[in-house]
Amino acid sequence: MARLKYTFVGTFVFLTAMWLLSLSPGAFADFWSTRSTLIYYTGILAIGFMSAGVMLAARPVQVEGALGGLDKFYRLHKWLGIAAALLAVVHWLLEIVPRWMVRQGWLERPERGGGQGQGQGAKGFQPFPDLREIAADLGEWSLYLLLVLVALALWKRFPYRYFFKTHRLMAAVYLVLVFHAIILMNRAYWTAPLGPVMALLLAGGSVAALTSLFRRIGHSRRAVGRVEEVRRYGNNAGLEVAVRLDTAWPGHDAGQFAFVTFDDSEGAHPFTISSGWSGDGRLTFTIKGIGDYTRALPELLRVGQAATVEGPYGRFDFQSNRDRQIWVAGGVGITPFIARLQALGDEGRDVPIDLVYSTASPDTAFVDNIRQLAQKAGGSVAPVAVAARWQADDRQALRHGSAVGSSRCLVLRPVAPRQCSARRLHGARPSSAALPSGTVRNAVIGLRRCLRIFVNPDENPGAPRWVVESALFSQIGA
Repeated sequence: MARLKYTFVGTFVFLTAMWLLSLSPGAFADFWSTRSTLIYYTGILAIGFMSAGVMLAARPVQVEGALGGLDKFYRLHKWLGIAAALLAVVHWLLEIVPRWMVRQGWLERPERGGGQGQGQGAKGFQPFPDLREIAADLGEWSLYLLLVLVALALWKRFPYRYFFKTHRLMAAVYLVLVFHAIILMNRAYWTAPLGPVMALLLAGGSVAALTSLFRRIGHSRRAVGRVEEVRRYGNNAGLEVAVRLDTAWPGHDAGQFAFVTFDDSEGAHPFTISSGWSGDGRLTFTIKGIGDYTRALPELLRVGQAATVEGPYGRFDFQSNRDRQIWVAGGVGITPFIARLQALGDEGRDVPIDLVYSTASPDTAFVDNIRQLAQKAGGSVAPVAVAARWQADDRQALRHGSAVGSSRCLVLRPVAPRQCSARRLHGARPSSAALPSGTVRNAVIGLRRCLRIFVNPDENPGAPRWVVESALFSQIGA
């Protein structure tokens, strides 16, 4: 989370610094010069943020390591999009409000050609001067469409199958705004420090937008195959889908996810890969029925159905120099740990692990599968089901565990997955509101944290909320 905040603030500071270095004398000489200067400033920030957001939407795996994985930098994409929309509104208001005030007689209209400290009187590159009026009109109408698309993206009840289509329009709107920026940006900026920066941002964003419009995002990372097995776990409302790939797959690490398409009209959905990779072309996905589409999947999927898998993505890191690890999972967030248990079993490693699994309705078959994987990995799992109210005996059992061997799985019935928030899992009292006192508190204090956060697109296609699906803790001390 910290690196995303630093990146967001760093982008703002960098663009602001380049803009300040590019200002001409008299930029703030009077009201109208100041207005003109701020119009350019808000426009530069808006198109700069939007360019960065569009490039992130193209899923550049080259920056996954720096930003902590695609699932995390999609949050940065959302921040940049919202900031760009707000700045575009300010940019528009700076343009129209003073004009309205002149019509009301509250301000005196400047002399023609005057009060343009950063505008028409500046020397420099000015492409297609006859297109300025067209660019201004297109920019205004694009702003209206942009605000509608952002509102739809943030509306959590907007169905994903429609969001998937409408959000692609953002790329077309962005290209129109690129035209608006190139024609109307202060021509003195092009030969100043800001010029090369904006040229790179606009070029990179345009390439990403065209990639989206031609549906080439992630094309080189796609593999095609067919559904080989569909298994439903009733109590957990979970679905296990095995896909046999017919084309090359680069392999994946435990905890990574992929975009899976079972229906072209529905589009790709992100699902965590819950199987290790042994080079046999088989991938397993554990899917929680939360949204309309995922709840309907058991009836929609059939063995032999075509599937397209794009990935892998994500940087869920299991590496640690500690001898023991504690894994905490809520609901469908157990899937990265299932994949890791399989990998440990294939490697023949016996790693001391404490696995805490929080679910409102544990499924016997599902938990038995986790137990078998843990045994294969060299440990032994003894599930502990807790009643609706915490009892002293339950707390005692959880404190001391009831497992034999190096691993144990605690199934906490009354704890909803969303109760495990990032804040509760972070501080000195990481989970007191979600887990009974003494369960993992002593172990969590001082641990190195690695959270994989991912948004459920069915429940919230616009990503206004991000929930913690899984948390990995590496123990420092007993």
